[in-house]
Amino acid sequence: MTIHWCGTGLSAVPGLRRLIENGHPVTVWNRTEAKAREAVGDLTDDIHAFDKDALAAVLKPGDVIVSMLPGDWHVPLAELALDKGAQFVSSSYISPEMRALDARAKQADARLVNEVGLDPGIDHLMAHWLVADYRASDGFDADNALSFISYCGGVPKIPNAFRYKFSWAPVGVLKALKSPSRSIRHFSELNVDRPWDALSRYDAPLPNTESFEVYPNRDSLPFMADYKFEDAWKVKNFVRGTLRLNGWAEAWKDIFAEAGTATDARLQEIADKLLAENAYEADEPDRVVLCVALEAEKDGTPVYHKTYVMDAWGDARSSAMARLVSIPVSLAVEAVLDRAVPAGVSAAPSDPKLVARWLDEVQSLAQHLNVVDHLA
Repeated sequence: MTIHWCGTGLSAVPGLRRLIENGHPVTVWNRTEAKAREAVGDLTDDIHAFDKDALAAVLKPGDVIVSMLPGDWHVPLAELALDKGAQFVSSSYISPEMRALDARAKQADARLVNEVGLDPGIDHLMAHWLVADYRASDGFDADNALSFISYCGGVPKIPNAFRYKFSWAPVGVLKALKSPSRSIRHFSELNVDRPWDALSRYDAPLPNTESFEVYPNRDSLPFMADYKFEDAWKVKNFVRGTLRLNGWAEAWKDIFAEAGTATDARLQEIADKLLAENAYEADEPDRVVLCVALEAEKDGTPVYHKTYVMDAWGDARSSAMARLVSIPVSLAVEAVLDRAVPAGVSAAPSDPKLVARWLDEVQSLAQHLNVVDHLA
C-alpha cells in the first residue's frame, strides 16, 4: 500500500520525511517538482509533478492520499480516493462537502481523516484527554457548570514591532479577520462579526506565566459534541480561538480599520506589503503556543480545573509549525494503514490509546508540554 503525499510546502516536510524514514512506500507529488526534490530528494527519487489524472492512473485500492495542498483540493482528492478504493488524510477542517462523503465512505469501508494537524489536530487530542480525565475525576457531576477554552497561535519567537511574522502568504490571515465567530460566554451564545470585537486577555500557565491577546474564531459550538459534551451538561463558557502576542491589536489597528470592507484585490495588496515587511528571516525561529483548559464548578466553587499547555519553537530540526502540523498528519496516515480509526469522515481520534500515543509523540516535538492542575 502506497502513501501518495501531495504537497511539500512549509508545513508539510517533517511528517513526510518521517514516513519515508520509517520505511513506508511513499510517492511524493508537488506542483513544483524541483521544490519537492529540495525537501526530500535526499531520501527518495519517487517524486512527481502533481497532476490529478497522473495520480489517478497509479492509485491502487488500500493506498492513502495525503493532501497538504490548498483546501480546494481536499474534496476532489477524497472523492478520487473513494473512486479507487483508497483512503484519504488532510490536516484541514472538515468542510460540509467533505462531511457529505461520510455515508459513501462508511459503505466503502474507507477512512477520510481530517483535522489531524496542529489546530485543528493536537488541540482536539488535548480536549479529548481533558474530557475523559474530568469524567473519571472525583469532581465529576452532570450538574456542574463547565468552562472550556482552546487557544492556539503561531507567533514570532523573537517579538517584532508588528507582533507577528508570516511564513506563508498573509492573505489567508487577512481573510480570516473578516470571518464571524460563534462561542458561549456566561451561558449565552456570543456572535461576533469581527475577531477584534471580542479581544480579551489570557494568562497562559507556562513555566513563567505569560499573558496573550486572544479572540474567538470560527464556530466553536459544534465542537461540544465532537468533544463528547453531553446535551444535559451546563456550559458556562466554550470557546476555541486564536492567541497573539500582547500589543497585537494595537499594531494591527490600521489593518482592522480596512480589512472589514476591503475587496479581495485590496487584501492581496495589503498581504504583499505585510509579507515584504514582516516575513521570517532564514533560520529565524517561530513559536507555537497552545492552551486547552477545562474547568468545572459546583455551586460556584471549582471542583476540576486543568490546562493542557504546549510551547514549541523552531530549532535545528525545523520550524515549530512544520513539525506540529505535519508529524501528526503522518501519525494519522499510520493509523489509517493500521485501520485504527473508523471508516467514514472523521477528525483527530478520541480513542484513549491513540490520544495517549499521539500526545507522547507531541512531547518530543515541543520544548514544553504539561498538564497544569490548578486545584492541586
